[in-house]
Amino acid sequence: MTDKVSIDLTGPAQTMLTTLYLKALDADFERPVLGDRFAKEAIERIDYDWNDLGVNGKWAPIVTIRTAQYDIWAKQFIAAHGPCTVVHLGCGLDSRVFRVDPGADVQWYDVDFPGVIELRQKVYPSRPNYHLLATPATELSWLDQIPADKPVLFLAEGISMYLTEDDGIALLRRVVERFPSGELQIDFYNWVGIRSQKTQTLVRKTGSTLHWAVNSPDDILSNVAGTRLLASVTIFSASTAPRASKLFKALGRAIRVVPPVRNALQYHRYGFGPVS
Repeated sequence: MTDKVSIDLTGPAQTMLTTLYLKALDADFERPVLGDRFAKEAIERIDYDWNDLGVNGKWAPIVTIRTAQYDIWAKQFIAAHGPCTVVHLGCGLDSRVFRVDPGADVQWYDVDFPGVIELRQKVYPSRPNYHLLATPATELSWLDQIPADKPVLFLAEGISMYLTEDDGIALLRRVVERFPSGELQIDFYNWVGIRSQKTQTLVRKTGSTLHWAVNSPDDILSNVAGTRLLASVTIFSASTAPRASKLFKALGRAIRVVPPVRNALQYHRYGFGPVS
């Protein structure tokens, strides 16, 4: 992997470059939130002018707090269930499978658009029990390729807002119907996050459009039968938020009196199937 890897991505798939770069910047902080050395190595392999993204380290917590929180929840799921399956939808160039480093009794599937999966194959190595599926999220037949003989963790980070509500609900319902038990771990924007999309550099530069707003867990519980809430936090109340900068913490204190803004970025965790 000594040669630089060229890229050609459009739309929402481009957002993974910004999230990857912010994780790489975080890794160089004196007190990183995520500390993702794999992200640092990845950006060194890709032929791209990272300055063109128009972001710097102060934006890193928006990505790294979320990713670090889902790393914790993923590890908890794997530890609690032993042999299991992890489905990481919208994996982008995230290195979660390497950070979590699951054991031999875990089958891990990274799922994303064909162009993204092709890029992953050039940037990251393979590993035992690791599978790549190249497919749009909304073509639900891809779920039939994943064995349903073990508890499943369905982890979708940074994808829900690019789906329509109908497509998003259909996807979650299909997961719950397909697998006997497991968890849904997925993040959402509320109505403030969706309506503010024109002010978001990441969305504006990629020409993407945000659609699906989820204002509380009740929006999911009332539409996806068989789910039960395990945890719901915001970017400011996540267990990983205290690792962020003083500037970020000050922002959190400033907006705590404005609930719709404070709750703009939400991280949810649901269980389904029999309770063990």
